[in-house]
Amino acid sequence: MSDKDLRPLFHITGGNGWINDPNGLIYYRGRYHVFFQYNPNDIKWGNICWGHVVSDDLTHWEKMPIALVPDKDYDKDGCFSGSAIEWDNRLWLIYTGYTVNNGGQTSRQIQCLASSADGISFEKHGVVIDSYGLPDGYMPCDFRDPKIFLHCGRLYCVIAARKADGRGHILLYRSDDMFKWEFIGDLFGRDCDGLMIECPDYREEGILLFSKLVQQTENGCMDDYHTVRMCTGTLDLMTGRFDATGEAPCDYGFDFYAPQTFSGANILIGWMSMWSRSVLNERYGFCGMLTVPRKIYIENGSILQEPIVSAVDVVRTEVKNSFTDRAKIGVIDIELKNPEKFILSLRKKENITTDFILDGSEWILDKRRSGEVFPDNGKETDSGAVVRRMPSDSSENKRIAVVMDEFSIEIFVNGKSLTSTLFTDEDADGIELVVKADSCIYTRSEIV
Repeated sequence: MSDKDLRPLFHITGGNGWINDPNGLIYYRGRYHVFFQYNPNDIKWGNICWGHVVSDDLTHWEKMPIALVPDKDYDKDGCFSGSAIEWDNRLWLIYTGYTVNNGGQTSRQIQCLASSADGISFEKHGVVIDSYGLPDGYMPCDFRDPKIFLHCGRLYCVIAARKADGRGHILLYRSDDMFKWEFIGDLFGRDCDGLMIECPDYREEGILLFSKLVQQTENGCMDDYHTVRMCTGTLDLMTGRFDATGEAPCDYGFDFYAPQTFSGANILIGWMSMWSRSVLNERYGFCGMLTVPRKIYIENGSILQEPIVSAVDVVRTEVKNSFTDRAKIGVIDIELKNPEKFILSLRKKENITTDFILDGSEWILDKRRSGEVFPDNGKETDSGAVVRRMPSDSSENKRIAVVMDEFSIEIFVNGKSLTSTLFTDEDADGIELVVKADSCIYTRSEIV
C-alpha cells in the first residue's frame, strides 16, 4: 500500500481534499449528519465549501453531495463555519459568508441561511445577519461561526466577534422567524484573552464551548498557540450575559480545535488539527481529520467526555506487572485501581514508540520517539511539539480509553481528553503495558 492509499478507518476526512472545522452537527430524521469545512480540489485551505457525511451509528460514515459551495455575491470567497437546526419541518443551515474585497479589515463576514426538506439538497436564502448591523465598535471582518439553538419556541444564535480596539467576544442574537434577527448582548461584556474567539457553542444544560486564537501556555499543561475552552454556567437570554461557574481546557492534546455539538444530542466532534501547526499528512493525498464523536455531560460541576465508537471486545485480561499486544487500530480500555506506576507504549517497533505515562499528579503523552513529529514552527515550545501533560484527579480508580486509528490517538482518563495525530511506520503496531497497581484490567476492542 502506498502513502497515497492510507486513510483513517473510522475518522471523518475530506477524502482527497482539505478538511477543518466540523459544522452543522445534527440528528435529523433518524440519522446523524456532520458537515465540515472542505476544499475538494486541494490539500490546502481555500475554496471553502461545506462537505457532508451521514451515519446511523456515529462510527461508519457515508459521504453525501457537497451541501454548500461559494457561488453567491455574499459568500463568493467561502462558506465558512456555522450550525444546523430542525425547524418548521426543514433542516436549516446558518453559516458565515465571506468576501475578501481588498483583504484585511475591508473583508466582510456575514451570516447566511440555507435550508433543505430532505437533508441533502440545500436552497440558499441569502444574508440574515449583516455585519454592517453590528453594534458600534465590532469588526465586520471578524464576525463569524454562528451556533443556533431553540428555546421556548424562539431562535437564538451565538456568534464570534472582535472589537476594533480589543480582542475576541461572543454575541447573542434572537429571532422569531429565522430571517430577522436582533442583537441581545455580549456574553462576557469584556475582551477575551485570545486575539479572536472562534466557533462558539452553547447548550442549555449550561455548557459553553469556544476556541481562542493566539493563546499560549495553560498553567504549564498546554503549549498550543491556540486553545479550546469549556465553561459551565448560565446564559441570561434576556440580557445576553453568561455567568460562568467553571472553566477548563476542552482537550489537553496537540491536535484539537473548533469543536461543535450536535443539535438534538449531547455529542461533540472537533477538528483534529490546529491552526499554526505544521502539516505532515499532505503527502498522503488528504489533509485533516475530525475526532471521534464524544458524549459530553456535567458531573460534580465539571464537563466530562467519553468516546463513542462501535467496537467488539477481542482481548480482556488482568495485568499484574506487564503485558504485550499488537494493534494499531481499535480501542483500548483500562481499569486501574490505586496505580503507582503506569506506562502504556503504543505503535511500537524497534526504537519507535509513543508513550502515555502517569507521573505523580499528571499524565504525560510523549511523542519524542513516535516517528515523524511536528517541527517547531516558531509558535510552540520545543517540548510542546513532542510532549503534552494532563492533570490527574485524586480518585483511586482510573478509567482510561485509548481510541487508535491510522494517523491518530485519542486518550480519555476519567472524562478528560488528550488528542494527537500520529505519523509513524505503517507496520508499527506493538503495544506494551507496564503497571504497578492494586488491580489493572486491560481490554482491547476492534471496530465493527
